[in-house]
Parts: sequence; structure tokens; C-alpha cells
Amino acid sequence: MAHLVGRLTALKVAKVKTPGMYADGAGLYLQVSGDGENRLAKSWIFRFTLRGRSREMGLGSLSLFGLAEARAKAAECRRQAYEGIDPIEARRAQRVQAALEAASALTFKDCTEQYLAAHGAGWRNAKHAAQWSSTLKTYAEPVIGALAVQSIDTALVMKIIESLWSKKPETASRLRGRIEAVLDWATVRGFRQGENPARWRGHLDKLLPARAKVRQVKHHAALPYNELPAFMTALRAQDGVAARALEYLILTAARTGEVIGAQSEEIKDKVWTVPAGRMKTSKEHRVPLSAAALAITEKLREEQGGTFLFPGGKRDKPLSNMAMLALLDRMDRSDLTAHGFRSTFRDWAAECTNYPNEVVEMALAHTINSKVEAAYRRGDLFEKRKSLMSDWATFCASSANQKIVSFSA
Repeated sequence: MAHLVGRLTALKVAKVKTPGMYADGAGLYLQVSGDGENRLAKSWIFRFTLRGRSREMGLGSLSLFGLAEARAKAAECRRQAYEGIDPIEARRAQRVQAALEAASALTFKDCTEQYLAAHGAGWRNAKHAAQWSSTLKTYAEPVIGALAVQSIDTALVMKIIESLWSKKPETASRLRGRIEAVLDWATVRGFRQGENPARWRGHLDKLLPARAKVRQVKHHAALPYNELPAFMTALRAQDGVAARALEYLILTAARTGEVIGAQSEEIKDKVWTVPAGRMKTSKEHRVPLSAAALAITEKLREEQGGTFLFPGGKRDKPLSNMAMLALLDRMDRSDLTAHGFRSTFRDWAAECTNYPNEVVEMALAHTINSKVEAAYRRGDLFEKRKSLMSDWATFCASSANQKIVSFSA
């Protein structure tokens, strides 16, 4: 059988030009491919059978490995197969290990910077990216920032978040999720192996209490709806852009970010179209404007004339997201928040009207939790919402508690 091994010679390997597979024996082949002398490519192939499965493994180009080197490589692969080791899987594991060793200098801070660079464009605004970076820089980097990402384990993650969990559960929860995301990114990129030590389900949830049990969630302070007409009277007596922005926010039941970013060009034919980029749901939202809300827009358009409906200190910049809170402080209503007026609207609609729940939820631009319902609901109930927002404006301007129950079906 000796003549079946070592069939190739260095001269034959160098001179062969016809495409095909040329056996050297014991599983080693010279593969010649191409369609002409100037386009020939020669490489080494090792074929083997392990656990009843035939496999083929590339050993490299002839330009890199000569006949003797190819035979040595094939011999090592045969030895591994004889011992029950798949040489393809063994080589893959070696490459992964080499990548991990090469990345040992890549720190958690490095990974965070690369993660932010990769994902920043997909975030809704620069503020979100800044919060991401700030949270990790404040709490995570002092502990693991300079450490190789591969060396981060559960004990280190717990060191970062355990003390925060009872004091600032919301911050700790967000921090944990952000660490998890960075470590997941590092794993997919091949910079670390193994389970994610920041994973919550089935891991950290066994070491820490649920966030809801640590501290009750504090909802945004909301004004009881029966006190709203009197508040609106006081608000309309206030001067300034912040006062008009808050009034507009209440009349449209919108969020702060949606209002302060409002631009004149978004309002046409008594409809305010908020672009997807400024919506929490990342979907464009049409808001029917009541006569009172429309009056605010027309007045400010005439007075301001800039890009933003509610400009800040500079004409080409929007109002600060803290301006309405500062206004509430000046009105001696620091017990309230701008966002809380959405709850006021929701309570009024439930207690004083018979508008269907889905109409009210659509007015608040809430996400439909049911995937089945979301799939079938194509429209935005605009005509019904137009009636709802008109009734809401009437209530806001009323001088006494007024129940409004009519709506267009």
C-alpha cells in the first residue's frame, strides 16, 4: 500500500496546469482550479471521515505551503481525526482563542466607545446617546473601564450595580442593561466568550430583587382634572414662550419633546404632524388642533417667525426641556410636571366622556400592546380624535366642572 502514499512530487506539483484534484495519498490533495495558465490557482485539500461524516478541509495555497509542509499539516489532521477530534473545529477554536488573546488589550471603555459609534445613528436624539455615555462613564468605567472586556465577570457587574439597586433602582436597571448591551456587542464581535454576566433573566434576577419590589414606581405628578380649568386660567395669565408651550402641550396632550421641537412647517390645515423621529413610538403622529391650540400657533407664528414654534433664548434653537418646569415653579406649582397633564387628560376622558378607550389611547400616541389588534388597526381614528380634542379644549376653558359626553362615532 506504500505506493498509494506520497504520489505527488515537487516537480509535478509545479508543472501541473490542468484543473482537477490530484491525490498525494492519505487524504491529501492538490486542487488546481482556473481556466488558463495565467489564471491557475493551486491549493491543498485534506479529506477525512469522522463519525461517519465525510468532510473537506482547506490547508492553504501552494504559494504559502509547499508539498512537504502540506504533508506535515495533513499528518497532524490525521492524528486529530484518529483521536476523535475534528480538525476543522479544532482550527476554528484556535482562531477564536487567538482573536481573544489579540483583543486582550481591548478594554470595556474601548468597547463602549465602539458600541456608541456603531449604534448612535439609530438613536432618537443626541440626548439619549449622551445619557448612555454618561451613565457608563459615571458608574461602570471606574470599576471595569480599564479591564480587558474578556475578564469581566458577574462579581464585577455586581460590584457596579449592587449598591445602586436599592438607592437608585431605575438608574441601576438602565446601567445593567447598557453593560449587557456592550458585552453582547463584544461577544458578537469576537472579543469575549461565554455567558453575559450582566444578563438579568435567569442570572442577576437570582441575585437581586425585582426593581418593582425595591421601590414603588413614582408616576409623574398630575393635576386632578376638576382643578384644570382654574389652572388654565392662571396659566393664560402668564407671559412668555414657556407659558404658551405648556398651554399648547395641555391642549394637545402631547409630550414635552414633541412640543418643544414643534416647527411651523409641521402645522397645516389645522393638523400638527409630528415626525417619527420625535415620537416615542418612532411613528409619525397626526394631532387635530382645536381652535384654542390653533390660536396659539397663529399668534406665535406672527410674533416669532422662526423655525421653531416655541423658540428658546436663540431664535434658531428650541425651548429648553426644563423651561416648563421652571414656569411651574414660578406659578408655585412645583408639585406638578408637564408630563403629568397627559394623565389629567386621560382621567378626564375616562371620568367625564364616553369616548372609546382606543380613541383616547390614540390621542396619547400610545403603542398598541396587542400585536393582533395592531395588525388589524390601520387608521389613526383621526375624525373621532378631532371631536375629542375639541371637547377637551372646551373643558380646559370652562369656568366650572363640566361633563362632556358627546362624541362622533
